[in-house]
Amino acid sequence: MRQRATWVWALPPVLALGVVFLYPLVLLVQQSFTPLEGGMSVQPYADVFADPAFREALGTTVWLAVGATVGCLVLGFVLALVIAFVPFPGAKAVARFVDVFLSFPSFLITLALLFVYGTVGMANGMWTDVTGAASGPFQFLTTPWGVLLAEITYFTPFVMRPLLAAFSQIDTAQIEAASSLGAKAPRIVRQVILPEALPALAAGGSLVLIMCLNEFGIVLFTGAKGVTTLPTLVYSKAILESDWTAACVVAVVNVVISVSLYGLYRVVSRRVGA
Repeated sequence: MRQRATWVWALPPVLALGVVFLYPLVLLVQQSFTPLEGGMSVQPYADVFADPAFREALGTTVWLAVGATVGCLVLGFVLALVIAFVPFPGAKAVARFVDVFLSFPSFLITLALLFVYGTVGMANGMWTDVTGAASGPFQFLTTPWGVLLAEITYFTPFVMRPLLAAFSQIDTAQIEAASSLGAKAPRIVRQVILPEALPALAAGGSLVLIMCLNEFGIVLFTGAKGVTTLPTLVYSKAILESDWTAACVVAVVNVVISVSLYGLYRVVSRRVGA
C-alpha cells in the first residue's frame, strides 16, 4: 500500500516533466530525421555536417566556451582568494554582491560593456575628445574577443560562488600553521587552499562550460556579426532561413554535447569528491 502511494505522488511530476520537456525533445529529434521530401532519414545530419557554416560554428562555440571557462576559473579563483583571505573594508558586501550578480541577465552585462567599449561608448568618446580623431581605438566588442570578454565578465561569479563557499569551510588553523612554519603565500595557496578548492573549481568550471556552450544573448547583443555559435546558428536556420530540419539537427548536436559534458562533470565530481 505504501509503495502504491509513493507512485501516486510521483506520477504528477513525472507526467508534467514528460509533457513539458520530454515530449518536445522527442519532437525535436524526430524533426531532425525528417527531410523536406518526407520520410525518415539521416540525410539531414549528413547535409548539416557537410556544411562549412556548421563546422565553423561548432569550432567557434567550443573555443569560446573553453576560453571563457579557463578565464573564469583563473579570474574567479584569484578574486575569491582576495575576498576570502585578504581582509579589506567591504569584503562581506562584495561577497553579497556576487550573489546578486548571479541574478543579472546576460544581455545586461553585454550592454554595460557596449556603453563603455562600444563604437560610440565612453572609452572611444573620451579618446576622440582628447585626440580629435574620427573614431576611437576600441573596436574589439564586435569580434570573438569581445564575446570572450563579455562571457568571462558575466560567468566569473558562477565560479566565485562555490569557491567562496568552499573557502569558508577551510580551517584557518592550517593556514596559520603553514605560515608559522615559514611557508610563503604562493605555497600556502598551492598546498593548502587549492586542494580544498578543487571540487568547487570542478563544479563551477563545468557549469560555466555548459552555459557558455548554450549562450545566445551575449553573442547577439555584442553585435558580433562574424561570430556564429551553435545557438545562433539554430536561430539563423529556423528564423532567417526557415530550415526547421537543419535547425533541429544543430539543436540536437548542441544538446548531445551539453549532456555529454554534464555526464563527464558528474564522473569528475565523484572522483574529486564534489
